[in-house]
Amino acid sequence: MASSSFSNNSISILVSDDESDEHGRKRVRPRRKRKKHGHHRARSELNQLLIRLFVRYWMLLIFLPAAVLIIFEVTSVGRKPGLVVNSEVNEVKKPNLMGNSELTKLKEATQRKKTDSNLNRLDPTTHVVGGVREPCLKLLPAEELEHLDIPEDEESQSTSGSPVKRLVYISDHQTPYGHGGRNSTLSRQRTNDTRFNLFTGNQTFDEREKSFKVSETVVLHCGFFSEIGGFEISDRDKSFMQTCKIVVSTCAFGGGDDLYQPIGMTEPSLKKVCYVAFWDEITLAVQESLGNKIGEDGLNGKWRIVIVRNLPFVDQRLNGKIPKMLPHRLFPHAKYSIWVDSKSQFRRDPLGVVEALLWRRNSVLAISEHGARSSVYDEAKAVVHKHKATPEEVEVQMTQYRKDGLPEDKRFNGKKALNEASVIVRKHTPLTNMFMCLWFNEVVRFTSRDQLSFPYVLWRLKGPKNINMFPVCTRKDLVNSMGHIRKAKPLTN
Repeated sequence: MASSSFSNNSISILVSDDESDEHGRKRVRPRRKRKKHGHHRARSELNQLLIRLFVRYWMLLIFLPAAVLIIFEVTSVGRKPGLVVNSEVNEVKKPNLMGNSELTKLKEATQRKKTDSNLNRLDPTTHVVGGVREPCLKLLPAEELEHLDIPEDEESQSTSGSPVKRLVYISDHQTPYGHGGRNSTLSRQRTNDTRFNLFTGNQTFDEREKSFKVSETVVLHCGFFSEIGGFEISDRDKSFMQTCKIVVSTCAFGGGDDLYQPIGMTEPSLKKVCYVAFWDEITLAVQESLGNKIGEDGLNGKWRIVIVRNLPFVDQRLNGKIPKMLPHRLFPHAKYSIWVDSKSQFRRDPLGVVEALLWRRNSVLAISEHGARSSVYDEAKAVVHKHKATPEEVEVQMTQYRKDGLPEDKRFNGKKALNEASVIVRKHTPLTNMFMCLWFNEVVRFTSRDQLSFPYVLWRLKGPKNINMFPVCTRKDLVNSMGHIRKAKPLTN
């Protein structure tokens, strides 16, 4: 108990923290704990400090992460070319049949998923004409397609009325323009200095000029110059190819693309049409690794697989031009051929296509118009811009064409001058065979981009009027487009 006293009046005042209740018992008052304000004060001061720092340095806080991100992106861009080159090296050196890295396999799987939606589609492609929607390709009814066949008098009709009656192909056995026997200066495969080799023969500019002159008998280069020039096919396959009267062909060299089975044909058509796919040994290994085997009869599905050995060019694009442009050399008795790029699935009846695009229009060659451009000179710029060919080789070709007088015209005979050659339908006549030989020679001499040389050949031959340049939507109806699955491997010397 605490007390205090004042001495002035000798009065004592009792001061106590305790109180008594009515019975005189003491009641203790609970003491209240004082709140400690130190913790809250520190938190408040910290918040105020952070606010002051943010107000003062907010611009720095925003731009510092942005600067770090920019530096990261710049260094990443600098590393990307190296990564791509390394991945490509790994793809070549990978010890498996495909020679591809896991990244490439992932890309292939992604591409296959994209193509699945197009595979085996038979629905017609349509367009609007005069306010009415119509099919782009008007085939005969199914019951009429089943009875289509090649007319028996095709042989006489092929030269009737044609200015060209006969072609003589230059070879090392018969050299009308002064070639002396086997040309030892040419190699089997092309070199860095020239595209010409023992397969093509060494076409001079004088021979080039003479080859464009239309006459009853035309002497020209058309591949297969020497027996040791490459593009070797087994005797068994040659015997089969000589039996073909109408052929649908494709090729995949360097393991580039898968093989898509043709669809949409009638049963009688299967017995009349040869479906031939040209593979090299690289593609054979790739396809076998994927489980796509060739039967004892040489077939893979509907396709007869022809294995080509000793391809004449290092550039696989040039090798692909041989079956594309020279089917009359590969199928000597064929009357008609349909070429389909390996990235596409042919989906219509072949005889029905020949009837619709050739017979009905009185044409001997049908090819698609280009979807984007009309001028060869505009296309040359696009080829360089898209890195499809080097600026130097494109400039050489365009300079020569300007020197020869190829005009800037975007249309020949009312049609686009520029083509897209993923599908080619043609009758094998001396004139069309000549056209394809000239086209092939231009591709060998200049660039592999065949759309640059097609208008030139068409112009030099005075624009034959019986060529059917059909619209893009017709091409889309003929095939299901899949795109390229993987990059073809070039050959090595």
